[in-house]
Amino acid sequence: MNEVLTALFGSSARVKILRLFLSNLDTCYTQAEVAEHAKVHIQTVAKELRLLTKIGLLKKEQDTRVVLSGRGKNKKETKKKVSGFLIDRNFSDLLVLRNFILNIQPTDDKGILKKVSGAGKMKLVIVAGVFIREPDSRIDILVVGDSIHDARLKAAIRDLESHMGRELRYAAFTTTDFTYRLGVYDRLVRDVLDYPHQIIVDKLAPTWKDVHMRKIA
Repeated sequence: MNEVLTALFGSSARVKILRLFLSNLDTCYTQAEVAEHAKVHIQTVAKELRLLTKIGLLKKEQDTRVVLSGRGKNKKETKKKVSGFLIDRNFSDLLVLRNFILNIQPTDDKGILKKVSGAGKMKLVIVAGVFIREPDSRIDILVVGDSIHDARLKAAIRDLESHMGRELRYAAFTTTDFTYRLGVYDRLVRDVLDYPHQIIVDKLAPTWKDVHMRKIA
């Protein structure tokens, strides 16, 4: 649980920043990018990055960014150097720290459901992928519901990403759309249901499960 890590490391912001870097070992992040991904105030980010650099976990790095300018036919790409931070793979306890941080889930079923519930009337929520440590899963979270507000759902996913330290793959369907896809044995739905997953809320059973079992029988 995230509370355990927060207690051990003294700061929820530090835990989120650690997860971001330890989940993306080869990615260089600017201070602003860390604040954006981890959803931590820029001043707090600056303080934490100084600390993590001082102990040798992070190192400063120059990275190249592609910047778009202009419009239409006048649009062009230019490259610029930016200062960022990167995991120092020579850090002596990197493997131990990475395994420890990433093997403690930052949120539980109730936490996930609480975040996505504000986006609509959820009828079915399934997690896979990063939530159950199955990296080969096609998606990490599937939601089925009615009156789903796209912007709110995206905000909820971004919030979950800030805790997980990585981008999440997700799919959202209305009840009607999900039922149709289930009936035609849609490949995405099939890949979620036929492989390891965890159901955290289900208000559609037993109907949808009956359809799925008939399809695979």
